[in-house]
Amino acid sequence: MDVSELAKNISDNCIKVQKKIFLSGDVITTYMEKRKQICILLSGKADLIRYDLKGNKDIIERFNQNDIFGEVFHHVNTNNELFVMATKKCEVLIFLYDDICIKCRQNCSFHTSLISSILELVLNNAITQNTRIELLSKRSIREKLLSYFNILSNKSFNKNIDLPFSLTSLADYLSVDRSAMMREIRNLIDEGFIAKQGNRIKLLF
Repeated sequence: MDVSELAKNISDNCIKVQKKIFLSGDVITTYMEKRKQICILLSGKADLIRYDLKGNKDIIERFNQNDIFGEVFHHVNTNNELFVMATKKCEVLIFLYDDICIKCRQNCSFHTSLISSILELVLNNAITQNTRIELLSKRSIREKLLSYFNILSNKSFNKNIDLPFSLTSLADYLSVDRSAMMREIRNLIDEGFIAKQGNRIKLLF
């Protein structure tokens, strides 16, 4: 789905949807109990972040262009528990779930297009969440790393992959200790599983 087609009509038509710009480091939204907000990322990158009681940071999901996010996709018990932060300049459509079920007074083309496209966006979101569940189900740091590298390689059809994360963010995403992860990456290099230059990984298996 090309969400740019949705964005073309928003400013002059549908009054129920906002289009906003966020700079890197800005909080796009904080998940609020019972609000049921939906956001569509038109451009940029963003992370869904949670801090545990000890202050440890977890990256729950990473969002790219065309991704969809909001409270409707997560069970929210406590306000401010989850928030989405822009990691580069983002353009985002923001609306409420209930509004897509109510016919727009102006019967605008944007609203019609949104309703017809929402299922595809939700299915893509489910695939992304299932991928993360698969990664977190791996028992060791090595298994998590190799599985993640394989996912990126299969997606790009290339043994040379560019990590979309800094190594610190990668550790947060995989929910592992950064120092332990770095040791495992060095082991994978020494044992001939991968080669590494900067944020580029080459799979050798």
